[in-house]
Amino acid sequence: MDVIEHLEHVIFSDGLEAGDSLPSEAELAAELGVSRLTVREGVRALQARGLIEVAHGRRPVIAPPNARPLADFFSAAVRRDARGLLELVEVRLAVEVHTAQLAARNATRADLLSLNAALEAMRSAGDDEAAFNDADLRFHAAIATASGNRMLNFLIEGMEGPLHSSRMHSTRGYLARSGALDTLFAAHQDIYERIAAHDASGAATCMKKHLVATRNDLRTSFELPS
Repeated sequence: MDVIEHLEHVIFSDGLEAGDSLPSEAELAAELGVSRLTVREGVRALQARGLIEVAHGRRPVIAPPNARPLADFFSAAVRRDARGLLELVEVRLAVEVHTAQLAARNATRADLLSLNAALEAMRSAGDDEAAFNDADLRFHAAIATASGNRMLNFLIEGMEGPLHSSRMHSTRGYLARSGALDTLFAAHQDIYERIAAHDASGAATCMKKHLVATRNDLRTSFELPS
């Protein structure tokens, strides 16, 4: 068993939790019969995957669950071809429509306050596209949190980087067709109102309508001159 395989076994099979310490480099090297350099390389590989955290002079510890591996995958996929953003919208249609349903069923008062704060930030952004898009990201992240599903929350978090690029493209296409951000804000307000009313079906319908419009805006953006 090599270092990475052994550490994965320790992390996932030994009943340890986030924050628990792993064996030291010296202990692992002795146990596996390899050099400390080999152990260090294995530790770095798992650190890059977000599975462990390493502080200078201390033993590595198990990292809390995070979206870093997903973020790396989505970012790399979109970086190779900007039109991969259209594929990302299809993923969002498969994921965020259901996420909105769950949010309508499970949203707490604190969740609704977070959603409303993001919505107000979108309203206050005016014609500032960067501020509007940042608030837009927070709004969708708050829906994922409100869903109560950790896996969906990680998935939306993992898409955050390429979603920022997607919003810049789709907003450009939207403005070319509509000329103002008012209607785009209204679409988010509709989603919020359905979630606040605990209307799962209505929230899903509004989210689907919004994402289909986003897909159309992206297509328009790709047709515009650079």
